[in-house]
Amino acid sequence: MKEYLLIKLGGSLLENRDNRSRAIDAVRVARQEGTRLVIVHGGGKHIDTALARAGIPKKVHVGLRVTDQETLDIVVSTLCGLLNKTLVAELNASGIPAVGLSGADGATLTADRHPPIQGVDLGFVGSVAGADPRTIEAIADLGFVPVIASVALGTDGTLLNVNADTAAAAIAVSLRARRLLFFTDVAGLLDDKGRIIESISTASVQQMLDLNVVRGGIVPKLQSCVSAMAGGVEEIFIAGPDGHYDALLTGKGGTRLVAA
Repeated sequence: MKEYLLIKLGGSLLENRDNRSRAIDAVRVARQEGTRLVIVHGGGKHIDTALARAGIPKKVHVGLRVTDQETLDIVVSTLCGLLNKTLVAELNASGIPAVGLSGADGATLTADRHPPIQGVDLGFVGSVAGADPRTIEAIADLGFVPVIASVALGTDGTLLNVNADTAAAAIAVSLRARRLLFFTDVAGLLDDKGRIIESISTASVQQMLDLNVVRGGIVPKLQSCVSAMAGGVEEIFIAGPDGHYDALLTGKGGTRLVAA
């Protein structure tokens, strides 16, 4: 069975060209060693910028982007268009043959409409329902690196905006990937003194989530980590720019999650 490594590139990291270049350098080295790679990306900061340019107000409820039709158009065009193709172009220019697609292509990611939260209708926001790896596998079999934007296919044929961390976890499980790496713009998961937690069990992570010890954007990332390990992923890293090489090549750097 072919072994996959899934890398999720965070939207904040993608905003910084230097950090993005360092991530691409790490990907190139890993591919030269024969690792079969798949990349999933979000792009929240790029979407915010595009919304502001279009004069569309950003709406967020309990950490989720309220996505009406106008906002969905911006999300799809930004993630699947500008950002995905920019990333694909930079990968190819770096000697990494890459093909861009979204989760909707080949029904790679399917999602249900997210139910209202506290009476607020989130619009075209999806809750990932499943992942089909066949399109990814076909592209990888041809020697390309699939680069997947976090847009899913709704059960009624609509496009849905889904959390990129959740998308990465679902795709990793569907591919039976052994390793999942979250490349971010921060060094890793930090403790209450601002120090990097080098290793932590999923049981401890779940406890942190249950006790609301962590808040903000790290929450869906940690939830995705727990879900991925429950689905069979053996090793997960959360690493910042300085830890990309280490996390990819040596199994160190950033925060390593272990099953327990």
